[in-house]
Amino acid sequence: MSLLSVEKLTVAFPGQIAVRETSFTIAPGETLALVGESGCGKSVTAFSVMRLLPPNARVTSGRILFDDVDLLSLSPAEMREVRGKKISLIQQEPMTSLNPVLSIGLQISEVVRRHEKVSRGAARARAIELLDLVSIPDAHRRVDDYPHNLSGGMRQRVMIAMAVACHPRLLIADEPTTALDVTTQAQVLDLLDDLRHRLGMAVLLITHDLGVVAQWADRISVMYAGRIVEQAGIGPFFAEPLHPYSRGLLGARVDVDADEHYSRNRLSEIPGSVGSAAGERGCSFAPRCPIAVPGCRLAPPPLVAYGERAVACPRVDA
Repeated sequence: MSLLSVEKLTVAFPGQIAVRETSFTIAPGETLALVGESGCGKSVTAFSVMRLLPPNARVTSGRILFDDVDLLSLSPAEMREVRGKKISLIQQEPMTSLNPVLSIGLQISEVVRRHEKVSRGAARARAIELLDLVSIPDAHRRVDDYPHNLSGGMRQRVMIAMAVACHPRLLIADEPTTALDVTTQAQVLDLLDDLRHRLGMAVLLITHDLGVVAQWADRISVMYAGRIVEQAGIGPFFAEPLHPYSRGLLGARVDVDADEHYSRNRLSEIPGSVGSAAGERGCSFAPRCPIAVPGCRLAPPPLVAYGERAVACPRVDA
């Protein structure tokens, strides 16, 4: 049974298609990683689920089912009841997401009071509990701090506290460790994984970091130029990626043995530049693909099941 099911979603901007016929599912309690290069449509997909697309963007086709209810069919008022309570979002940069002139306690309290009928005092007490939940020390004192009083890692923890304030069933984390140092990244991701288990949430983790995916996700969906090109469990994907783009992504990772100098390991590269969701008649990856044949340029290949995974490439066995 799926908690979230995105079916053939297409999102267009004036003169440009950002996401084309994208489909994936998330089961209750699992972490699905949506990965790909910058500009491939990952964040647009997330904002489509939240119904937070910019005014010049529109969903031209597809469905987004959450608990078997199509979110695209809900009125704005009905969607506001879902957003923040049943589905929450953590954005990339907390400093631009938090209000600089309001204390963090007040901002968390506002989220609680928006969805629950509680007094100001009860909401403040809940804010302190949430700050303690995300491991901010001296929560009863830090509740009156402003965003500029906190480090980047602490601000991200505040964003997580706001996101889980109403115990959502699905948390969308859009590049949640951007601009954080490696140690802080690991702490934030450990926290998200711990909260996922404690609160019973599902997580849609949007990232381009395959190291993060390998350690914290259950399944992976690889996106290229607005389309999903491969879906698999984490173990099978890292053992044997099937799509040539997936192979290219894994080949471009830094993989250094403890006893070998990094300069002896050459990184592979994917030639050419990223295609667009609308720019190619056939497979968008064909101009960069080492195993492409003329037929690859005729029509976009559909996702085809290969056991428990799916790949959009007719040349999988090449």
